[in-house]
Amino acid sequence: MKIVFMGTPNAAVATLERLLQDGHQIVTVWTQPDKPAGRGNKLTASPVKEFAVQYD
Repeated sequence: MKIVFMGTPNAAVATLERLLQDGHQIVTVWTQPDKPAGRGNKLTASPVKEFAVQYD
């Protein structure tokens, strides 16, 4: 099945991972843009983006 996935938090990573394990075709992943965080306001990617980049 072709899927467009939308999510941001850690809980969404588990769902995305399961969809991939079950053999679904992820067409695209939508998540929030990188946001400044911590001292120095370094841009931080969402957990879903970090996971998706690994499997691109």
